[in-house]
Amino acid sequence: MSKFADIQIDPAIVQRAARGDIRAHEIIYRAFATPVYSLCLRFTRVPAHAEDLVQETFIEVMRSIARFRGEAALGSWIRRVAVSKALMFLRSAWTAKGQALGEDWDETTAGDAVSHGISSQPSDALDLDAALANLPAVSRTIVWLHDVEGFTHKEIAKMMGRTESFSKSQLSRAYQRLRPMLAQHGEEPMAENAVLGSMRT
Repeated sequence: MSKFADIQIDPAIVQRAARGDIRAHEIIYRAFATPVYSLCLRFTRVPAHAEDLVQETFIEVMRSIARFRGEAALGSWIRRVAVSKALMFLRSAWTAKGQALGEDWDETTAGDAVSHGISSQPSDALDLDAALANLPAVSRTIVWLHDVEGFTHKEIAKMMGRTESFSKSQLSRAYQRLRPMLAQHGEEPMAENAVLGSMRT
């Protein structure tokens, strides 16, 4: 799981936020804005979109925090809200392009990668961020949710409105694409999860 789990917020702050305390809202925002932005940027690859999603995430968090029961860590709950907002954004983007979820496997993303300062050539994929940028949006999203955020295939399937086998097959195909990119920079062949384990923060 990413940095969300490392952030501790005093329960009294959460209680104050639930009562509408603006200062408590600000404390929570400042604590989690950076990891929320990082997560959203991983999905969208566009800073402006990520910034919009941060705002949408925290609007939802502050609107709903009175219903937060503390059954999970606050960071885990905020992470789920952010993931939900990012997936809603991606679904709307796919719909706008006339695509069904999962139809973009063979879609080239080189232009998108270049527009964000990342080489379109696999030989120049110097790290996993660059390699991931060359994956289609659906596959990149599933890799990040599964290998970094720690969601199960069942959870991913539910969030994306697809089946577990869809999540598993997209992850497998993503590994197949990532492996040669990483191998060109001296990564020894190994189990997929071992390779991608270095992505965890």
